[in-house]
Amino acid sequence: MKLEKSDILKALETITVAGEGKNMVESGAVKNIITFGDEVVVDLVLTTPALHIRKRAEVDVMKVIHEKVYEKAKIKVNIKVEAPATQPQKNEIKGKQIPGITNIIAVASGKGGVGKSTVTSNLAVTLAKMGFKVGLLDADIYGPSAPIMFDVERERPLSVKENGKSKMKPIENYGVKILSIGFFTQPNQAVVWRGPMAAKALNQMIFDAAWGELDFMLIDLPPGTGDIHLSIMQSLPITGAVVVSTPQNVALADARKGVAMFQQDSINVPVLGIIENMAYFTPEELPNNKYYIFGKEGAKHLAEDLDIPFLGEIPLVQSIREAGDAGRPAALQTATPIEKAFEELTKNVVQEVVNRNDNLPPTEAIKITTMAGCSAIKK
Repeated sequence: MKLEKSDILKALETITVAGEGKNMVESGAVKNIITFGDEVVVDLVLTTPALHIRKRAEVDVMKVIHEKVYEKAKIKVNIKVEAPATQPQKNEIKGKQIPGITNIIAVASGKGGVGKSTVTSNLAVTLAKMGFKVGLLDADIYGPSAPIMFDVERERPLSVKENGKSKMKPIENYGVKILSIGFFTQPNQAVVWRGPMAAKALNQMIFDAAWGELDFMLIDLPPGTGDIHLSIMQSLPITGAVVVSTPQNVALADARKGVAMFQQDSINVPVLGIIENMAYFTPEELPNNKYYIFGKEGAKHLAEDLDIPFLGEIPLVQSIREAGDAGRPAALQTATPIEKAFEELTKNVVQEVVNRNDNLPPTEAIKITTMAGCSAIKK
């Protein structure tokens, strides 16, 4: 006799799965049925590991097929046990968190001169224009530029009381709260500090400041992969990192190292993606022309090679430089291609932050253990 799969399914619908209150087919316990002549193989997946439950299921299957389909059927029952899926816990940033700050994004570059600070400033004001509460920590100790780019060079943070403690109040302009070592030095004064002193100054700007409620804090890191980067990641857990590069090979080689720094096991900071700055030159009088001075789509190809998101490209336009020098970031210019480019870039960054928080485990602060490197703090 040839057994029919439909007849077997109907028979199995009369068996109730222990502990679930549903029949075997409805509950999804029956994963596969194979028939060949008078032979049948039934694959079951149960969520209860108890031996008596498994044995009962096997006996019930054999009995019901013999009674309702064919009494001489040759039956084999394969049973696999899988624990029920548990609801994943909501990601929570571990480590020394700054109260009130939801996401902390490090903006880095493998080398200097690629426009990292310009990108950070425009990213910050675009986030603010979108309605987010934004802070910017200028952690480029040796070359702070945020005070110039936000036209607040002459400002000095005031001291305010918060929970009985004196804290620095960040300078605010264009909807962005800003702290920078540039507020505490003279314009013609070089910052000649050793690593520990620089780290201490950064910690004060991070934890001894009245940042209030922020959706995003952007940290403008120095170029390269050095002591300041480790100090920042030792001080607090970063939600994710963004790497800025130009399309040319010499910049891409260093951008690759920047990505590798965040991805190494001892640090393990999610890389949200790569931004290509100075992607092409567009003269003001010929806005539709593109001249690929530094190469074409180099950072985009690097993102593909490293299997990380490409966040967008920013053209090399004179008005971006002029706006930065004038202290009014170019993204504030309304109804321009520059505003559109930064808006698209910012939307991609926000989306990657959402993806990161939904899908990736918590970021932990790191601690430096030896001269050879770092290790994760065990909680």
